[in-house]
Amino acid sequence: MESKHMSAFALYQSLQLDLSPPVKKPFQRVQVEVKKKKKKLNGSAAVSVNQSRAKRKKIRNKLLKAAHKEESKKARPDITQEEEEEEESVTGESLDAVLTELTKVNNSRERARKLFQWLIKPVSAKTFFRETWEKKPVFVQRKNPDYYKGLFSTAEFDRILRKENVQYGVNLDITSYVNGKRETHNPPGRALPFTVWDFYESGCSVRLLNPQAFSSTVWNVLSILQEQFGSMAGANVYLTPPGTQGFAPHYDDIEAFVVQLEGKKHWRVYNPRSEDEVLPVLSSPNFDQAEIGKPILDVVLEAGDLLFFPRGFIHQGICLPDAHSLHITISSYQKNSWGDLLQKVIPAALEVAMEEDVEFRRGLPLGYLTYMGVQNSDKEDQRRVKFLSRIENLMKRLPNYAPVDAAVDQKAREFFHDCLPPVLTRDELATSVQGAPSRWEDGEVKDVGVHITTQTQIRMLRAGCARLCSDGDAVHLCYTTDNSRVYHKEELKSFEIQTELTDAVEFLIHSYPNFVTVESLPCDSVQEKIALAELLFEKGIIHTAEPLQAPPTVQSH
Repeated sequence: MESKHMSAFALYQSLQLDLSPPVKKPFQRVQVEVKKKKKKLNGSAAVSVNQSRAKRKKIRNKLLKAAHKEESKKARPDITQEEEEEEESVTGESLDAVLTELTKVNNSRERARKLFQWLIKPVSAKTFFRETWEKKPVFVQRKNPDYYKGLFSTAEFDRILRKENVQYGVNLDITSYVNGKRETHNPPGRALPFTVWDFYESGCSVRLLNPQAFSSTVWNVLSILQEQFGSMAGANVYLTPPGTQGFAPHYDDIEAFVVQLEGKKHWRVYNPRSEDEVLPVLSSPNFDQAEIGKPILDVVLEAGDLLFFPRGFIHQGICLPDAHSLHITISSYQKNSWGDLLQKVIPAALEVAMEEDVEFRRGLPLGYLTYMGVQNSDKEDQRRVKFLSRIENLMKRLPNYAPVDAAVDQKAREFFHDCLPPVLTRDELATSVQGAPSRWEDGEVKDVGVHITTQTQIRMLRAGCARLCSDGDAVHLCYTTDNSRVYHKEELKSFEIQTELTDAVEFLIHSYPNFVTVESLPCDSVQEKIALAELLFEKGIIHTAEPLQAPPTVQSH
């Protein structure tokens, strides 16, 4: 690695540091809590409800039907599916124009679909998820270097280094891959421009982790896309000097969208080496070239191009001698498989089964250790056949006790903890708690106590910003509006919802994107309706159709 600047690189190379990226915490099984001695409803642990719940649910369903009636009238059944997909794309000369156009979309799920369609255009989303997702890589060549312009740049990278507290090993990695050896060269402390650019000049790649913590545009894009996937959308930025490679061949445990922003890079993608590495649970170690065979895709990405590959596909990128490379990898679907869900379902199902089914509580056969286990696995013994048959029968009974909905809620809670908070539009700022007129002025507080009335029109801030989850004993409302841009910087945001108010919250969630009046909430009293609306407004979970007005000033005589 010859360069006119070798000081920082030479110093830390001499330390022979090989600090790989921060080690992911091992997957911890989270037990699904189930309420003891309760029968299940729809496969989940029961939650006690009062006598009027069924009545309120009928009212809620009636109101939901009315709320969606107007939208149904606007539907155009003559539109074909292909035409509908075409309508879902967005246009714009720049990403800023695209994001501005999306602020006019009333439904956040539709907004996510449109942005995703823009990301992979001209491939249609329908075709992508049917033929490519989790199946094979795809290369989109656009010959339009400005297609992704505005998402991120080396100029913004430099600004972040100068103005933000970027820490080596936490927010940024310095890496190299030379003569088949991958190394990380992170010094301790803050990553300042002088040292970072010295490393770059010395031939090292620079990886910025979680750029959404520093870039508002990346934050905005990822916060929209996470609704498309129903799973965290993350990102890393990679800056590579000409003629170098920063990482060894490897595969990841995420679905990866490589967005080329500047320069160009030569990519090779390889099939999983065996069935055991198809859609893997964990990322791989670094591979030698001899271990990975021949590439199935060998392409050069230039600015404006896109490369997608599923988890398990080995890949490596090499910078060409005549240009640097800046790309951002957008990722999703980490630990979001059927197996991850079943790791929560099965332990909980066993707990319920052992409480409710005596067959699971009967004792193991006397002497089973003499014919079962590895040391006896090659024996031909009818007792083994009978034992395995009993296991099979019990396994077949297990789904009857599986609290699937409770397990899904556990997955949802994890997702809500992972989520980025929404980036609010100008209208949402004006009509949410952040735009309330209360303020400090001339030495005193002004306009406190803005009133929500029964005629105030409200809706959820986003389709996926809040969710009811039960732990078996209580119902909590999890929400994302107070999350941090820094991954897991804070605990999951949630609070308990009184049982008699759950139907009203469900009504609000399912009414989205329509506004509904506070009066229409299926609560037992006007006071409960207003109190619930005020609580959700204060938490930033809902917003109003029009900005709330300050209460009239009372004149004293």
